[in-house]
Amino acid sequence: MQVTELTAFLVPLPLKREIKHASFTRTESINLLIRCKLANGTIGWGEGVPRPYVTGETPEGCLQQLSRSNLQPALTRPASSWPDVISICDELEFHNEADDPRGCGSNSLRCAVELSLLDAFGKHFGEPVSAVVPHVAEAEEIHLKQPRVRYSTTITSSGAKSERISALKMRAYGFAQCKIKVGVDGQDDPSRVARIRRWIGGGVDLRLDANEAWRPEEVIEKMRPLREFGVTCIEQPVAHDQVDALASLRESIGVPIMLDESLTSRVDAERAIELGTCDLFNLRLSKCGGFLSCLRLAALARASGLGYQLGCHPGESGVLSAAGRHWSSSVRDIRYLEGSYDRHLLTALPTQEDITFRYGGWAPALDSPGLGVTIREDWLRQNAKAERAFVIDAQ
Repeated sequence: MQVTELTAFLVPLPLKREIKHASFTRTESINLLIRCKLANGTIGWGEGVPRPYVTGETPEGCLQQLSRSNLQPALTRPASSWPDVISICDELEFHNEADDPRGCGSNSLRCAVELSLLDAFGKHFGEPVSAVVPHVAEAEEIHLKQPRVRYSTTITSSGAKSERISALKMRAYGFAQCKIKVGVDGQDDPSRVARIRRWIGGGVDLRLDANEAWRPEEVIEKMRPLREFGVTCIEQPVAHDQVDALASLRESIGVPIMLDESLTSRVDAERAIELGTCDLFNLRLSKCGGFLSCLRLAALARASGLGYQLGCHPGESGVLSAAGRHWSSSVRDIRYLEGSYDRHLLTALPTQEDITFRYGGWAPALDSPGLGVTIREDWLRQNAKAERAFVIDAQ
């Protein structure tokens, strides 16, 4: 079976509330959706979330990259098994005019195209996307099929009243883990974390995310009062161009360090391991180049004695939520899990299915063929700000 057509859409997805952190403030997410069509008419969907301040990609730039990329050699190969599909995905080469020393300049585009292939061929094979995991050689040590997964939550609100409401809601909803955004200008982080700890309860695992807000020389001082509240991790405390400094600070910070903006590719991962700059990787399907890449990065982390979480970008639709569900229900020892916020965050769902997590953050594994979600194509064409089709000529 071969691919005959890819169609790319740029879709603005308005958010129900403002998402604010030290690097950016967002009220909508402009996402890249890819529609893959096989020769027998089977349709698959993929999604990427370009973030210029993370991988350097923009939504419009992804369309340009796709139009200038020669994907014919990979996509004209027939596939009759998951190993065939993995080979096709691995052979995708995307045009990138800019220097890309970190190997992340096409990650969200790669993720969108790869997921569309996995979804389409999964439907063709009559198997869920999670069925690809045992066929990824590097993932053998991390593969573990699970019937359900548990998501954590995040508090980004500012102001005591809104934070109290958020914390009490999270407590009532039964979440076991919560991430707090810190480092935002004008906010007193020790007071905020103290309030949230009091309102959310002592039994909830709290971690912090600074989104590159601090300078290396102030990290230890910033963290000293925050450690009192039993936080279990600090995510990306410094800017990427200063991340090497964490190697000498790591033991003194007092809590494990997770890399996010500085962990986008194998190049980043290998440097982090070599220098000893972190304890955990924050893996995001879009940021890190797709489902397969994240499996390999998780396996690399485990082999190097590091932990990992599966994160998400605010504004992901049900396509990436479903992909994250397949990934997380197939991988062992995920330290924290983010995603599947769908109806809690988006003003409208692009998918027919609602796979938002349930009480306590629990959600079942998905077992329908492919990703198990279907895009509402009428809604998509009404709301897309750009659409471009690419015909794959059979050789």
